[in-house]
Amino acid sequence: MRIIVDPNRCEGQAVCTGLAPKVFELGDDDEIVRVIADPVPEELQKRALKAVEKCPMAALKAEE
Repeated sequence: MRIIVDPNRCEGQAVCTGLAPKVFELGDDDEIVRVIADPVPEELQKRALKAVEKCPMAALKAEE
């Protein structure tokens, strides 16, 4: 599974980094989240999907 970040929607609110810190981190400019686990390991997929679901800007998408 991969997670795609839409840079046009992401506001860097970091909800995803709180839910899945081994999958996401804020970029150097602290404005756009980056995926640091690509592909997402099986043991982190549940948390990553929760982050996709909870993103307030709907900036994350999961792909198989």
